[in-house]
Amino acid sequence: MPAPINPLKAALKAGQLQRGLWLSLGSDLATEIAGQAGFDWCLIDAEHGPFDPGTLRSQLIALAGTGTAPVIRVPINRDWVLKQVLDLGAQTVLVPMVDTEAEARAAVRACRYPPDGVRGFGAGVARAGAFGAYENYPSNANDEICVLVQAESRAALDNLDGICAMEGVDGVFIGPADLAADMGYRDDLNNPEVLAAIDAAIGTITASGKPAGIISFAPEMRAHYADLGVTFLGMGSEAVELATALRSLAQER
Repeated sequence: MPAPINPLKAALKAGQLQRGLWLSLGSDLATEIAGQAGFDWCLIDAEHGPFDPGTLRSQLIALAGTGTAPVIRVPINRDWVLKQVLDLGAQTVLVPMVDTEAEARAAVRACRYPPDGVRGFGAGVARAGAFGAYENYPSNANDEICVLVQAESRAALDNLDGICAMEGVDGVFIGPADLAADMGYRDDLNNPEVLAAIDAAIGTITASGKPAGIISFAPEMRAHYADLGVTFLGMGSEAVELATALRSLAQER
C-alpha cells in the first residue's frame, strides 16, 4: 500500500478555502475536541508550543478519524526535525522563518526522499508507514507531503517571488505578528503599513499560483483575507478561546 492521499494538499491545490485552528496547549484532549468541532484542519504548534515527539504523536492520533486534517508547525527548518515529524505521520508541515529561496529549497528537500531530497528511509518502522503495513509508502510519499513555508520578515517579502517559485513549496503563510515586529511595529500590529504589506504579499503569492495562508483573530479581517484569495485561513487558537471563555466566566456575578 502506498502513502495515504493528503486531502488538505489536494483541497489547497484546487483553490478551496480551508479554515483551521491553532493548537498551542500540547493537549491530546483539547486536540480531540478541536478535531470534532468541524474545522478543515488543526495545526499543532511545535514552535511556540511543546516540541515533544511523544506529545505530537498523541495529538496526531487524537485527530485521526475526526475528519480534520493535521498540520504540524515545526520549531525550526532543520532536516532532523522535519524527519521526525514526518515519520510520526504528519503529511502537512508549516516551516517558520523562511526568508530566502535557499531556505525554502532546504525545507522541501528535508521532506522528500532521494533523489529529490534527503529524507531518511525510516517510515517502515514508524507511524508514517503504519509500522510496515504501507509496504510501498516511499513510492508516492513525496507527492503527498504538503510543505507550507512562513514568510514573516522584510527579507522574506523581498524574496517572495523566488520562494513562491520554488518547486515543492505547496503554499506560503504570512506570519503577521513577526512581520509587524520586523517592520518596526512590534506594538502596533495593525499599522496601515503592515496591513498594506500583508495584502501585497497575499497578491504576490496568489498570482504565483500557490496557496496563501494567514491567521487572524478578527472576523472582519478573516473575511477580508478570504476575499483576497487566502485559502489556508487560521481562525484562532484553542488557548486563546479557552482563556477568553474562562476569564469571561470568572467575571460573572
